[in-house]
Amino acid sequence: MQPRKTDLARTALQAHRAPLDMRQRRLLILCDGQRDLPQLTAMIGPEASAMVIQLIQAGYLVSSAAAEPTPPPAPAPVPTPAAPAAVPTERRRSLVAARIYLLGILELQRHPHAAALLHALQQARSDEAVIAGLHTALDALPALTSPGYAERVRQRLLEVLPKEQVDGFQTLAV
Repeated sequence: MQPRKTDLARTALQAHRAPLDMRQRRLLILCDGQRDLPQLTAMIGPEASAMVIQLIQAGYLVSSAAAEPTPPPAPAPVPTPAAPAAVPTERRRSLVAARIYLLGILELQRHPHAAALLHALQQARSDEAVIAGLHTALDALPALTSPGYAERVRQRLLEVLPKEQVDGFQTLAV
């Protein structure tokens, strides 16, 4: 099976407003009709097949091999991927990933204050300084962008932060 994007997926990737997490977006980007499921599994991880099935059911992907035979086997695997999908996500949480993500977001902002926040976060060396820089940038982001965008950035940051850091960021109101 070689999944490919639907028009809904292309719209969702361009608009950044779809209810997709980072791993689902990454998978959608890779599903070009040229890569098969084993290749996607090698790139994304063992939960790729379950994510493909979920995205097919949601209408974001279609199978190049056959669109009709895919849905009948889909209901059986769908309940089981919830537990395995959480395990790799837990391993990929890191302060470095959170820092890189927010640096990228700040780099996209064309504002002098965003440039200053970017520089401060780049210069942070200790974990405490990085966490303080992340807090400062998240506090300032609603003034630099729309509140909805700032909230999505905060949610994505919560996905990659280590569990022990998440509580301090959940209390932030964007």
